[in-house]
Amino acid sequence: MKLINDLDRKIYQEEFAEFLPEKIFDSHVHIFQKDAFPAGFEFPEQSCYKRFGGEFNLALWHELMAELLPGHEVYLNCFGVPDLQSNHDWVPPVNHKNEFSMVLISPADSVEDVARRVEQSNAIGVKPYLDYAAHFYNKKANDVEISNMLTTEQLDYINEKSLAVTLHIPRSGRFADLLNQRQMAELCGKYNNIKFIFAHIGRAYFMRNIQQSNIEELAQYPNAYFDTAMINNSDIIKYACDHFPSERIMFGSDAPIAFLRGKSVEVNNQYAYLMGENYKIGSAILDTENIVNFTTFFYEQLRAVIAATDKTSRRQLLFDNAYKLFTGIKQS
Repeated sequence: MKLINDLDRKIYQEEFAEFLPEKIFDSHVHIFQKDAFPAGFEFPEQSCYKRFGGEFNLALWHELMAELLPGHEVYLNCFGVPDLQSNHDWVPPVNHKNEFSMVLISPADSVEDVARRVEQSNAIGVKPYLDYAAHFYNKKANDVEISNMLTTEQLDYINEKSLAVTLHIPRSGRFADLLNQRQMAELCGKYNNIKFIFAHIGRAYFMRNIQQSNIEELAQYPNAYFDTAMINNSDIIKYACDHFPSERIMFGSDAPIAFLRGKSVEVNNQYAYLMGENYKIGSAILDTENIVNFTTFFYEQLRAVIAATDKTSRRQLLFDNAYKLFTGIKQS
């Protein structure tokens, strides 16, 4: 399966070849196969997860990464798709060398089931999601709180095992939401053996959202981390690095979404996804007439990282930080 075109090759040669480290660690990838869902399950036609035929396995990820980053050694941390019909017993079959995995988790899952899944798969952590909490507590998605996403028993187990949690924070205010800010700090303070990875830099896709966050307060907690998944804005990445320990910020792409063609843009303290393909993600604006030649969100994210970092901090963000964190959990 071919992904890149002549424009992408030109971008790689002119903008990336001399500026990217030899090793790249993507800390936020969704890996899934047909057997991760009930028989007959299908994603909606415009779902981004239909882009590669309704499944996205490790072999395909490696194949596409070899196209996107020729000659680079690639690592990943991955988890399934947090769809309500996902089978939580299915965990990506990683090699635990340059591939690491997390277990999908709902507040409906017993701590015994969580422990069994983690230990059978040798996962380095868990991935909750707001839709699971909304379903379990019969709440609207925007009414879900961080405190709803994991039970006390689950957190106690994760803390005892010194695992990681990749947390996509809820609520429409995202990182600027005062309740989110308080609960993020409370989690880090109470469960100090858990590495909390706040995905998408706390979903701060536009500048005001991160400027009104509590990122400097979170910096005092050594178990607080961020991944950069789907952040295309170099100013946001630079702001995060300037106000938070850069050694705890990790590159993440959100593949396979990141392998779609498009770019996220800021408009009046909002953000939108300009889509070059007929798929819908979040606040998508579709260029159905192909007026613009887009590259992938993945390349747009790398552009932002390069613009926001120097050579040393770039290597840390693109590889060293994630490698140190995930191999440390694996060896503990």
